[in-house]
Amino acid sequence: MWFASEKYTWLPFYGFLLLLLIWKYRKDAIFMILLIVLLITISDQLASGIFKPIFERLRPSHNPDLIDKLHIVNNYRGGKFGFISSHAANVFSLAFYLTLVARDKLKWLPFVLIPWAAFVSLSRVYLGVHYPADIVVPAVLSIPIALLVARIYNLYNPIIIKKFA
Repeated sequence: MWFASEKYTWLPFYGFLLLLLIWKYRKDAIFMILLIVLLITISDQLASGIFKPIFERLRPSHNPDLIDKLHIVNNYRGGKFGFISSHAANVFSLAFYLTLVARDKLKWLPFVLIPWAAFVSLSRVYLGVHYPADIVVPAVLSIPIALLVARIYNLYNPIIIKKFA
């Protein structure tokens, strides 16, 4: 499960998604991709910049009561606080956003992205750096974030295409 949380593991997958969006959406893909940057910024800052500093809940790998009961993989312990998982917030936000905006041409995409997001998130629990609630909460919180950014895409994309086409 280490590979599922590794920073560079998913680069080919992200590259494939980008190429797929460009191929299927042409001009629309530019705005769609720019909004992915906004989406990830929002979800990541919500997790790392707001939730973790407010709740200051120790990760299982930093909890003195649990440290002897955990199997730490590759001596990876993550940062001090873990509620909520940035990995889970980011991957679920991306999965839900693309499900919403790409459903017209890529109907099969949710069947790939949502299990992928769950897999990446569960790997964080397996590694001992998150509790289950640390991945469930951002999965739920990512829905309104994805809805908001998808709404921006649906509202402004026709205007942008019309203006620059």
